Amino acid sequence: MSQQTLTLGLPSGSLYEPTIALFAKAGFSISGSKRSYRPAVDDPELEIRLLRAQEISRYVEHGFLDCGITGKDWVAENDSQVETLAQFNYSRGTSNPARWVLVVPEDSPIRSVADLEGKRVATEAVGLTKRFFAQHGVNVEVEFSWGATEVKVPDLVDAIVDITETGSSLRANKLRIVETLLESYPVLVANHAAAADAWKREKMETILLLLRGALAARDLVGLKMNLPAAALKNLLEALPALRNPTVSPLAQENWVAVETVINEKTVREIIPKLKSLGAEGIIEYPLNKVVY
Repeated sequence: MSQQTLTLGLPSGSLYEPTIALFAKAGFSISGSKRSYRPAVDDPELEIRLLRAQEISRYVEHGFLDCGITGKDWVAENDSQVETLAQFNYSRGTSNPARWVLVVPEDSPIRSVADLEGKRVATEAVGLTKRFFAQHGVNVEVEFSWGATEVKVPDLVDAIVDITETGSSLRANKLRIVETLLESYPVLVANHAAAADAWKREKMETILLLLRGALAARDLVGLKMNLPAAALKNLLEALPALRNPTVSPLAQENWVAVETVINEKTVREIIPKLKSLGAEGIIEYPLNKVVY
């Protein structure tokens, strides 16, 4: 009997690096060039396909992929009939969502969506943009942009709909955001037939559990230390960040070992306080996964 496999689409392009890093923390080693269509993975039950994020939801919908990670925006743009299993709060450079925004030059008289009545708008997300203006009852001419969309205003079009995380590139090009159409994070989507298959569904849920654990650990670290037992109550009262620590007796009489998980940003403030309260042998260590 041949071994069953799950075919998973992962995004190339700007989401490639953070996605591969997330899978690595989840325990999956994916190797090969970002230009490779079939990268290797150290799980014989998985087959990986690297594709443009814009395409993945369509291939999932039609069954060429069992599931895939793509942007929520591209699922909406393609109007793909897929099952969304989870959203992952990461993006290409930050933990902020990607935003599709309506943009005009800084000195443009356009101040609202209604001001674009009868105007021309360029974008890569044509379907998303057309639906947005239709919902607002505004008639515009929407044209597909092959790239470098921000340079087309005001010479070629009146406005653009473009994607941004921080807005810094828009500001550098002297552009102003009029309105946000959609905020988008990566999502795990599944083909309906694949999601109904018991083995494939269980495999998807396993991957999802590990990915969620990896994301949960992203901003956390482990902290362990030794402490005189008599100082434990004062330490916990003074440091509320040390919630629900594990406390174990040591072989050395009247000493305990304390271990906990805390936000990495608080460590630099907490460690000096721990030391002043009598803690010794303080160790900070990274976490790959935290599964709740």
